[in-house]
Amino acid sequence: MKRLPILLPLLLLLLPAVSFAQREQSIWMFGQQAGLTFPASGGAPTPLLTNKMTTYEGSAVATNQQGQLLFYTNGEFVFNRQHQVMPNGKKLMGSNSSTQSALIVPDPGSGNVFYVFTVGAQGGPNGLRYSVVDMTRENGLGDVPRTNALLVSPVAEKLTAVRHQNGRDVWVVAHRWNSNAFVSFLVTADGVQSKPVMSNVGSMHAGPGRNAIGAMKFSPDGRKLAVALWREANKYEIFDFDRTTGQVRNPKVFAPYPEAYGVEFSPDGSKLYGSSNGEGGGEAQIFQFDLKTGKAIVVGKSANRKVGSLQRAPDGNIYVAREDNAYLGLIQNPNSEAAKYIDNGIKLGGRRSKLGLPNFITEPK
Repeated sequence: MKRLPILLPLLLLLLPAVSFAQREQSIWMFGQQAGLTFPASGGAPTPLLTNKMTTYEGSAVATNQQGQLLFYTNGEFVFNRQHQVMPNGKKLMGSNSSTQSALIVPDPGSGNVFYVFTVGAQGGPNGLRYSVVDMTRENGLGDVPRTNALLVSPVAEKLTAVRHQNGRDVWVVAHRWNSNAFVSFLVTADGVQSKPVMSNVGSMHAGPGRNAIGAMKFSPDGRKLAVALWREANKYEIFDFDRTTGQVRNPKVFAPYPEAYGVEFSPDGSKLYGSSNGEGGGEAQIFQFDLKTGKAIVVGKSANRKVGSLQRAPDGNIYVAREDNAYLGLIQNPNSEAAKYIDNGIKLGGRRSKLGLPNFITEPK
């Protein structure tokens, strides 16, 4: 009992660190100037009405560890925390109609520099590029001193990232177009390495440009990587990922799921969720795949003609983008086979969702 006075202060010190670790994904900007903010308590989000960005699909948001907004982007424009386009923050070569148009990665060697990775639409020539945001400029509001450095072209609309096994560096992963190659670029304190780790595995991403549509996500522990292949492949694939080497291996396929678009893992990594809209749209469904048994079930159907991205949130739920809707869908209890889908899950305060939700780095615990 005499140890309690020592232990309690230690626990109190640790608790803010835990909440701060979650705060870097606490602000979401997406859709038709829509947004959400998630409280430090882990409770339900509230609508955020300050977003000045419109994007049909991809977006990304940067905050500090305390959950304060730094900047956000749709892969074309970079907006500062005062919701103004940064100097030089125009004409980035992503596309607001690319599934995962943008991804923001903090420089592992600096607290003030960020890399904005972008992927163009439908396997076009813009490819995978990155721009540099320097938050020391413009009186702390940020500037974009370098834009559109090319890494590889063409690529699909898939873009994701996970922390390296060393806990410091970051793997940024995309997929080459007209190829079965994943490309993993390492971001270190020395910058973005220009030569990727290549993994030729799984399906070809090829054909008409619309086939480039579909998301890619890491599991919470960073050991699995899932992709959605839209037309004409109509499938989800899941792979093993090595956070030390950047290699992708061991494909497993779930098919057919017409117009597969979004993917997301449950918080415990035991389930994969996918959104599918049926051939030509009009049959919007959310599927759950048990990664131990391979069992697939329909978690829910949407009244919407189209649903899009799935995104795991700080409150433990998974949110679902519904095209041109005033509500996001919501998957409750996603670790369980008894997960529940609510179509009108969270109201957006008068703003509207499109097909995208913000793209974040996966930070394994």
